[in-house]
Amino acid sequence: MSCGNDKSISETSVTETSNQKNSITAKAIENFKYTDYALSSNAEKEIANWEKYKELAIQINYLKKADLSFFNGDKELLKIFIVKFKATMPDQLRTNPVVSRSVIIETTLLKLNENLTIDNIDLRVKLSGIKDVLESFSNLNYQINKKIEFDVYDKIKPE
Repeated sequence: MSCGNDKSISETSVTETSNQKNSITAKAIENFKYTDYALSSNAEKEIANWEKYKELAIQINYLKKADLSFFNGDKELLKIFIVKFKATMPDQLRTNPVVSRSVIIETTLLKLNENLTIDNIDLRVKLSGIKDVLESFSNLNYQINKKIEFDVYDKIKPE
């Protein structure tokens, strides 16, 4: 009888080990190689009233810790969030580079949602989708910083 119990325990531990290998961990996300841009202090002031940006930034920080709840939830809720994200963008940031980065974020968010909600998607594809979201958010920050920096230089008048 004890032999049968040992067998089931070893099968269970093998299953748990394979599940750990097939799961997304914070360590795997930390190992991504990409340039992570943060907003400058001037850019922080410009987006102070953009609540959906702040919400996305919080969710990105959760994503870095392997909390996927926002990204693998209901697709319709994600679409509503994206519409509100783009609609509430401050007017001073509505330039082609910034708007195009927000469209890229929309695409990567929807792609990641699809990859996370379909069971037979390979772990590498899921991790690649996470990296794409992180890169697109970083690139949005970069474009916002650039826009604000150019605005500051435009205000400087030669004597």
